Amino acid sequence: MNTTTHLLNNGWKFYYGDKPDAWQKGFCDQDWQDVCLPHDWSVQMPFSREYSSGTGYAAGGIGWYRLHFSLPEQYRGKRIRICFDGIYKNSRIWCNSYYLGYYPNGYTTFSYDITEQVHFGEEENLISVRVDRTEIADSRWFTGSGITRKVTLLVEEPLHLAENGMFFTTPEASCESAAVRFENEVVNDFDQTRTLTVTNTLFAEDGTTAGSYSGTLTVPAHSSSVIICEGSLQHPRLWSPDCPVLYQAVTSFTPEGEESYTTNCCRVGIRTFSFDPDHGFFLNGVSTKFKGVCVHHDAGALGAALTRPIWERRLQKLKKMGCNAIRCSHNPHMPELYDLCDEMGFLMMDEAFDEWEAPKNKWSTGHNVYPPKHEGYYLHFPDWHKKDLFAMIRRDRNHPSVILWSIGNEIDYPNDPYCHPSFATMTGNNDANKPAAERLYSPDRPNAERLAVLARMLTEEVKSIDTTHPVTLAAAFPELSSRIGFLDSLDVAGYNYKEHLYEESHRRFPDLPFLGSENSHDYKAWRAVTDKDYISGQFLWTGIDYLGEAHGWPVRASGAGLLTLAGFEKSGYYRRMSFWSEQPMARLATARANDDRRWKAYLETWNYTPGEEVEVLCYTNLPEAELFLNGISLGKKERDEKEECIRWIVPFASGSIQVTASDPFSQKTAFHTLETVYAPCRIHLSEWKSSGRQADLVSVTGDVPEIVQVEVSVLDQNDRLVVTDASLLQVTVNGGTLLGIENGDISDCTDYTSSSRRVFQGRMILFLRPFSAVMELTVSGEPLTPAVLRIGKD
Repeated sequence: MNTTTHLLNNGWKFYYGDKPDAWQKGFCDQDWQDVCLPHDWSVQMPFSREYSSGTGYAAGGIGWYRLHFSLPEQYRGKRIRICFDGIYKNSRIWCNSYYLGYYPNGYTTFSYDITEQVHFGEEENLISVRVDRTEIADSRWFTGSGITRKVTLLVEEPLHLAENGMFFTTPEASCESAAVRFENEVVNDFDQTRTLTVTNTLFAEDGTTAGSYSGTLTVPAHSSSVIICEGSLQHPRLWSPDCPVLYQAVTSFTPEGEESYTTNCCRVGIRTFSFDPDHGFFLNGVSTKFKGVCVHHDAGALGAALTRPIWERRLQKLKKMGCNAIRCSHNPHMPELYDLCDEMGFLMMDEAFDEWEAPKNKWSTGHNVYPPKHEGYYLHFPDWHKKDLFAMIRRDRNHPSVILWSIGNEIDYPNDPYCHPSFATMTGNNDANKPAAERLYSPDRPNAERLAVLARMLTEEVKSIDTTHPVTLAAAFPELSSRIGFLDSLDVAGYNYKEHLYEESHRRFPDLPFLGSENSHDYKAWRAVTDKDYISGQFLWTGIDYLGEAHGWPVRASGAGLLTLAGFEKSGYYRRMSFWSEQPMARLATARANDDRRWKAYLETWNYTPGEEVEVLCYTNLPEAELFLNGISLGKKERDEKEECIRWIVPFASGSIQVTASDPFSQKTAFHTLETVYAPCRIHLSEWKSSGRQADLVSVTGDVPEIVQVEVSVLDQNDRLVVTDASLLQVTVNGGTLLGIENGDISDCTDYTSSSRRVFQGRMILFLRPFSAVMELTVSGEPLTPAVLRIGKD
C-alpha cells in the first residue's frame, strides 16, 4: 500500500497540573478537558506580573494530554510512526503504557516508531504526553506551552524511505535545462535482503509528467542504503519570489516481483543560488536583495497554536509590502510556514539556536532589570544540539524557499555571558539602562574565544549532511567576535545592527559574503544595503509584533513589527512599502507637530483641533507628490532620495487631505486621502478567507474545523474607520467556539479567554472554530449598532 499520513489533531484530553499515573492506559481521563491541536495552554490563562516579562507574563506549568484512537486491521504488518511537529517542552511520551522517550526542545519535529506498541482492529490505543514547562523564564520571548503543533501518524510498508529520507537538489538550472538529483535513503525492516527499483517522478503544476529518474538498489535486512537518481529536466520553470513555480516530487518503490507503491510526495522547486563576496546574492543568475523580516512563532491570542491560514493572512500582507524573505527567529518554525513560503515566494533563513552551551540573560521583571534568570536550552545543548540541528536540516532541506542555515543568533552578545580581555567594557545593541558594572570584563565569565570552536563544530556538522545550503549566523558584537575566529568557518556572515562595520569588515574579509541578519527600521540601514553591492540584503526586526520580550508590566509584548499582533498594518508598513515595493504607491500618515516624543505615533487620521499644526508624512516610491487640503493645493514636493518620506506642516482644518504622487516620465500615479471622521456609529465584520491549498490529510480521530478569522472594524456614519476608537465590544457565538480576541494593543492584559475586549485603533480580529454547519457571530457594544455575521452553509 502507499505510504499514508493521518492527522491526529482531534479527540485529545487535557489536564493542567501533574497526574503522575496518567501514563497508564487504564487511567481514567473522563473528566479531563476536551481539546484539539494545536493547543497552547499559556494563552488560556490570565496574564500575571508574577510570571516572566521575557515570555510575556504568560503561565507555564505541567500539562498532560491523552489520545484514544483505533487502527484498522489492514494496517497490521505495516510500520507505524507517530510524528510531533513541536511540543513545548520537555515532553515524555507513552504508547499503551510503554514509554517511548523524552524530548527537551520545544521547536524540533520528532517522531517515534510505535509499530511494536500499537493494537489493530477493535482494541483501542492510547497516547499519553506529559509536558513540563515549569521554567517560565526559559526564553527571551514567548514560547507557549503544550502540544503547540500538529501530530500525524505515518503508516508505511516495511520497505520504506527513512524519515525525511528524500533529498532533492538542482546542481545546475536555467530556462533551457536543469540537472536534478534525488538522494533516497531506503530502510528495509524485513528479515530478508530486498532488491527494488526506486523511481522519482516530477509532475508539473498541471499534473503532466515533467521527468522520471530511477535506479535499482539492494538493501540488507534490517538495514538502510542510499541510492542517487539523477538526470536532466528540459525547459524547467524556475522558482523565484516573483514566480514561485513548484513541482510535485513523487517517490515510488517497486520491489522485485511485486507491484509498485508510493512512499513519499512533496513539492520542490527548480532554482540555483549563490553568494558573491563583492556583488551579493544571486537567484537563478539574477542579482537579488533580501527584503526580509524576522518573525517569531506566536499570533497573539492564539499563542503558539497557529494553523496554516493564520500565517497565510500575515504573509499576504508582507508580500504586498514588498517583502521577499523571512528569517525564522530564533528556532525552527511550524512546517506549514515553509510550505507557504514555497507557494507565495519568500526566501528563508532557517535558524536553529538562540543559545549554545552557556545561558543568556532571561529578563523576568522587565527588560534589563537585574537580576536576570538563566533557564533555557543551554542545559540540553551538549547532548541534544546535533540531533536538533539534523532534524531541522533533514525536515526543511527540500524547500526551495530555504536558502540559509543559521546556526545561532547573537551567541556573541557582549557579557551574555562571553567576554574577552581585549575589551575592558562592551555595550550591546539592546543594553539601554544596563548597569555599568554588567558591561565590564570579568575573567570569571566564559572566554569568547570558545565561540569560534563551537561555530566551527556546528558548521562542520551542517556540512556533514548538506553542502548545498550555505551556513551563517547572526553576530551581535563583531567588534570582538570577528577578530577571534567567530566568522571564519561560515559561508555567509550575518550582522545584527552593525551597518557601520560593513565597509571595514568587507575589507578584512574580502572572500566572505555579508548580509544584515537583523536590522532596525531606520532608512539609513536600508540605504546601507542599496548603496553596497556586496551586502546581500537585510532582515528587519521585526515583521510582526510578538508576545514576550516585554519592557515591563503591563506591556506584555514587543511592538517592533510592521504588523500588529492582530495582523493589521501600522503606518510603518506603508513606509517600508515605499522602500521595497515596485508597484506605484502613496500613503499618508499624521501626528501632532508639537509631539516631541522619541517614538512619535503616526496614524492615518485627519481628526485634530482646528488650527493646530499637524505633521503630514507622505510615503511614496514615486519622485514627487502634491498635497491638497479640501481640494486646495498646498504645493508639490520632490522626493529626496536621502530622505525616507515627504513632509508638510499643515494647520488642521476639518474635511479631507489628499496626496497625488506621480512620475512625470513614466506617467505613473498613486493617490491617498484621509478624511475627518465622525463619532463611531456601527460595527463591521469581515471574514478573512484563505486562497491557498490545504494539506490533504485524513484524520483517524475526526476532522478539526479550520480556525475562522473575522476582522472587526468600528465605523462612522459614512462607513469610515475610526482609528481613534477604543470601544468595548462583546462577542457572542452560536454554533462555534470563540478561541480568542486580539486587538494588537501590547499593553492590554485582558484575558484572551474573555468574550469582550476593547478595539485598538478601531479594529480587532476574532479567532473562532465552528462546530456546526452554520456559525452565527454577533458583536455588540454601546452605543454602536451591533453586527451579525453568519458563516457556513445552511
